[in-house]
Amino acid sequence: MEKRERFSSRLGFILISAGCAVGLGNVWRFPYIAGKYGGAAFVLLYLVFLVLLGLPIMVMEFSVGRASQKSAARSFHVLEPPGTRWHWMSYAAVIGNYLLMMFYTTVGGWMLSYTFRMIRGDFEGLSPGAVGTVFDEMLAQPVSMTFWMLLTVALGFGICSLGLQKGVERITKVMMSFLFVILLVLCVRSVTLEGAAEGLRFYLIPDFKRMAENGISETIYAAMSQAFFTLSIGIGSMAIFGSYISRERALTGEALSICGLDTLIALLSGVVIFPSCFAFGLNPGEGPGLVFVTLPNIFNRMPGGRLWGTLFFVFMSFAALSTIIAVFQNILSFSEDLWGWSRKKAVLVNGILLAVLSVPCVLGFNVWSGIQPLGDGSTIQDLEDFLVSSNLLPLGSLVYLLFCTSKKGWGWGNFIAEADAGKGVQFPRWARKYVSYVLPVLVLVIFAAGYWGRFFAG
Repeated sequence: MEKRERFSSRLGFILISAGCAVGLGNVWRFPYIAGKYGGAAFVLLYLVFLVLLGLPIMVMEFSVGRASQKSAARSFHVLEPPGTRWHWMSYAAVIGNYLLMMFYTTVGGWMLSYTFRMIRGDFEGLSPGAVGTVFDEMLAQPVSMTFWMLLTVALGFGICSLGLQKGVERITKVMMSFLFVILLVLCVRSVTLEGAAEGLRFYLIPDFKRMAENGISETIYAAMSQAFFTLSIGIGSMAIFGSYISRERALTGEALSICGLDTLIALLSGVVIFPSCFAFGLNPGEGPGLVFVTLPNIFNRMPGGRLWGTLFFVFMSFAALSTIIAVFQNILSFSEDLWGWSRKKAVLVNGILLAVLSVPCVLGFNVWSGIQPLGDGSTIQDLEDFLVSSNLLPLGSLVYLLFCTSKKGWGWGNFIAEADAGKGVQFPRWARKYVSYVLPVLVLVIFAAGYWGRFFAG
């Protein structure tokens, strides 16, 4: 049997896993909901749920990966008791990773496009309204959008084609290091703007009144769902990295490091956004509007804005690409584990496949904009995101939970032995009843609330 490739260092494992978790939600969702639900008061609640919800499931994914030495396409086959059907989960995991990349490559393309536009100075001299029009015009151009999507796919698979250590690990280390440095530079620029202090107060000082205004139950759900979805758990995109590390270190400590990095980047993104928005009197809204309309308007008003804008979109491109590379590595490992393909063949076939599968998302904003699968104003991207975020991630997480705690699955004894192998923080034994009975219910609540919010609320 061919020996499985390994990460060259513990740092590589932590940065690549964090790179998979650090995505665009850290920038265009976390700061906004933190500000809306009480600033630091919400952040404290979020951190509690990150440890209670996200951390145990991440440790379980890593454990299943390390024990099986396989990707999610084969890990359940290796570990399940004879005669059981846990391996059906592998089909959902494979589909989930492809579905995620079918729309994430388009968003990655937007980041590359805006980096290029910032370097070229396209926004200089534009009115606030005209800046917003640039984004709408970009979405309306299928050829241009397809070019940037294909470039994103080519970059991701090009890096993966170099191998785990020489490509994925080496380049993700560099990207994550630059991402962090750029973020710190942008934080310094933001907090030194005139009027920035008010934005920092809004973001960082706990405001329980704001929390109460939105409703305690709504605030708790917002913190729970953000903590759950930020880590990309449930479709095996984390499990693969467990299969590439040795048993020298216990997995709970490693998962804590990754959660900490993910949270730090989300928090620092808010330090960039809120002081800047308050300094220029703009609303720090949520989603693409914040990144592609509000922030370019801020850079336009800032001395040296072209430089700061370019740095910001390089940072955003790295955040997107770190996730794309991590998931592409997972997708390649599916082909290697299932059919024994060489990396070259896996890159070629999957590169072509994902380029084709990403086209509907691109066309959903223009040529196929008449297709509104989730109601008026929705796009193909919204459907793909809903299938992943509101279905496959929570239900997949539930399967990992049951598989690692049930006697009819891999079982608690096997899980704890694998999670605690090596030096470092051990998984708490007292948490057995919590992860067996309470946490599955919480995951089901998040799943049900996702449907309620999409189809029945307001």
